Amino acid sequence: MSSISESIRIVCETPEQTIELGRRIGMLSASGTVVSLQGSLGSGKTVIAKGIAQALGITEAIVSPTFTLVQEYEGTMTLRHMDLYRLEDPEELESIGGEELLYAPGITVIEWSEKIEHLLPIQTIRVTIEILANQNRQISIRGLAL
Repeated sequence: MSSISESIRIVCETPEQTIELGRRIGMLSASGTVVSLQGSLGSGKTVIAKGIAQALGITEAIVSPTFTLVQEYEGTMTLRHMDLYRLEDPEELESIGGEELLYAPGITVIEWSEKIEHLLPIQTIRVTIEILANQNRQISIRGLAL
């Protein structure tokens, strides 16, 4: 068992393992949790979000909300899935009330969260995904005891 301040690293060899890791993050997350997902294009950020959604009993298809910025889903808790890939200025998020979503009930998952790093709550769960040479994913998690 890791403590919340430690960073843990897990290697996922399949998308199913990555979804399962997301499911575990979702099961361990309380209302008000913000999950920061960072990694290159195609690294598996949306796959983690799918697992979190499964943990909340959400059966809708989870897709990256690249053109809408925020997508909401209802399950045992509300899941807000944000994709900031196309965000050019953090003020864009602030102008649509996005900063309030960081402190709303439910779970907020943010892809490309590094674009609003200064706005993230201190207790944010930080997930960083790296694609290894063999196409496995090395996933580092900080802010959650697994």
